[in-house]
Amino acid sequence: MPGLFIIPISGLKVGHYLYEFRIGNKFFEEFEESEIKEGNLKAVIELERRPTHFDMVFKISGKVKVCCDRCLELFSFPLSCENRMLVKFAKTRDESDPDIIEIPAEENELDVKQYIYEFIHLALPIQRVHPEGKGGKNSCNPDMLAKLNQHLINEEKNNDPRWDELRKLINNN
Repeated sequence: MPGLFIIPISGLKVGHYLYEFRIGNKFFEEFEESEIKEGNLKAVIELERRPTHFDMVFKISGKVKVCCDRCLELFSFPLSCENRMLVKFAKTRDESDPDIIEIPAEENELDVKQYIYEFIHLALPIQRVHPEGKGGKNSCNPDMLAKLNQHLINEEKNNDPRWDELRKLINNN
């Protein structure tokens, strides 16, 4: 898949350009640490070439399969995000600022694969659980939920007299 996510930047005249990329399972296979193993997304990059820099807007939408934090089954998650990035010319490559990328003026192309990957993962919610089904019913795997409920520890409300004495001291002050 090398070269599939390359934008040629040398020779672009000042103006507006549009690039579209399809993202599938092979894309995520290239990243070993990826939380996403399957997906079907479209990335549209609007590039505005200006005299001193490139202004890029990444619009990514589609579906990815992620693991449910509750029942550990894969489920389809709709994903949509929009991110902006500036690309400036400099003497050396510098990516220390996530919003402004500096590249050497002699570079002919820009590989956007890593940026697309990062934008997709940043668009995922922190907690990933199955969406509610019809009528607000939980759509997680019922067998796994039953096993989890078996292992729940019910706390007993036995008071330790030592804590009771400490609470009295706190309440008196």
